[in-house]
Amino acid sequence: MHSLAKRLGLRTDPTIFFVSAGLTILFVLALVVAPGPIGAAFKAGRAWIVTNLGWFFILGVNVWLGFLIWAAMSRHGHIRLGPKGSRPEYTNLSWFTMLFAGGIGTVLMFWGVAEPMSHFAKPPLPGVEPFSDQAAKDAMSIAIYHLGLHTWTIFTLPGLGFAYFINRYELPVRVSSVFYPLLKEGIHGPVGKAIDIASILGTLFGVAVSLGLGSSQIAAGLDALYGTGTGPVVQIAILAVLTLVAITSIVAGLDKGVKLLSNINIGMAVALMVFVLVFGSTLFLLRGIVQTFGLYFDNLFHLAFWNDMLADENPDTPGWGWQGSWTVFYWAWTVTWSPFIGLFVARISRGRTVREFVAGVLLAPSLFTLIWFAIFGWQAMEFDGIGAAARAAIGDQAGQLSQAVSDSVPLAMFAFFEHFPATQLIQGLAVVIVAIFFATSSDSASLVVDMLCTGTPTPGPVHQRVFWGAAEGLVAAMLIVLAGDAGLDALQQVITVVGLPIFVLVCMMIPAIIKGFALEEIDHVSIGKRPELEEF
Repeated sequence: MHSLAKRLGLRTDPTIFFVSAGLTILFVLALVVAPGPIGAAFKAGRAWIVTNLGWFFILGVNVWLGFLIWAAMSRHGHIRLGPKGSRPEYTNLSWFTMLFAGGIGTVLMFWGVAEPMSHFAKPPLPGVEPFSDQAAKDAMSIAIYHLGLHTWTIFTLPGLGFAYFINRYELPVRVSSVFYPLLKEGIHGPVGKAIDIASILGTLFGVAVSLGLGSSQIAAGLDALYGTGTGPVVQIAILAVLTLVAITSIVAGLDKGVKLLSNINIGMAVALMVFVLVFGSTLFLLRGIVQTFGLYFDNLFHLAFWNDMLADENPDTPGWGWQGSWTVFYWAWTVTWSPFIGLFVARISRGRTVREFVAGVLLAPSLFTLIWFAIFGWQAMEFDGIGAAARAAIGDQAGQLSQAVSDSVPLAMFAFFEHFPATQLIQGLAVVIVAIFFATSSDSASLVVDMLCTGTPTPGPVHQRVFWGAAEGLVAAMLIVLAGDAGLDALQQVITVVGLPIFVLVCMMIPAIIKGFALEEIDHVSIGKRPELEEF
């Protein structure tokens, strides 16, 4: 394999690259040959996981959050994630925009209206009337729970491990490096390579699901504007065009490509949010932002450990209740992103302390997410009518938006903008924002996957990076074909199965990091150099 890599002009670990690429191609070919059996296998796997291990996902993320808080507040919080004397490479503003745009920008655009409206119309908590004041409060609390601190916990824990072992001890830029205290030189052997291959495949699938959702939303927006349709052919065409955009950014590199797109896009997203605040029910939304902080923290502990254990069994989803399609799906999906986002965030966080890293990556995006949902979610629910009196007052408009969300989740944001002036202009801007978020997610993931293969922070040759960008687009296209009419449900099945092994892998990072922190106590001279085996 070394000679083949040399002939192809690759700069990579041949085993990691060729096995990962081969398994990706094999999966794509299998989908072409036998989509039905593969879809059935993912459906059965998802049913087993959410029925038997849903509690494990919910408990695990809470444990991770507790560990991160301890790490930041402990005596280890001063440890700098880089060699002694290193300082942050990027300003706080650029740092934030890059980690956010490369993270869940597409998710906020997709779910910003759709999730609050879904819970508002169909409350998951027992005894709550649809469209009531309590349904609105619960909808907002649940939406932010899903995309606030807990989502960023899933990104922050691997990111801390990568930043600590890779930036500080100059170990290879690979997921396996986090397990050095446990595996020692085994990170360079079969076990370490298996970890890296699994991480690459998880990243490809996690990003592919997001690209599938993004292309469906762009298709819905273009259909609302120009009547182009929303079928798989349209989605795959959109995917092809935007994959080319992402590849162009990949060629430009991290500083020129990803940084530029991230800064542009976060500015456009903020402008869109301010537009809704100004041209919507401004006073109502300002009050809603303040109240949402209280709702979130008031309900956070209950929601974080709520396991839906008393839910009636649904014949369509036997044994797992509401959370199997929501919370467990979110955590399984998000964790497939965690190697990509973690390594990406570690790369742009070199020189920051553990305390700065945890506080920044956890709190800054979570704060933005809360404000985003408070503005879009409350405004959407007000358009639909909160409470019987409000719904009676707005007459025929009551329930229109929730029905649009029920009919098509990707169309939710565009149906929402029909209530604002300059509808077509704003819908067009929303399409552009989703498209750029799409590109930043794809090019960031491609650069990180390439780093996993090279083992260095310097990307490999251009054609090597382009391969991974094209592979992400191809996997996303095949998932769109697999989903067919099932849409989001089929994507949930795939990502829940893929997410389980990655989730277990991230759980094992906690003892590895604790052992690494213990080294700081044993050998203060070890700062900035690779730890010795015997010190563990």
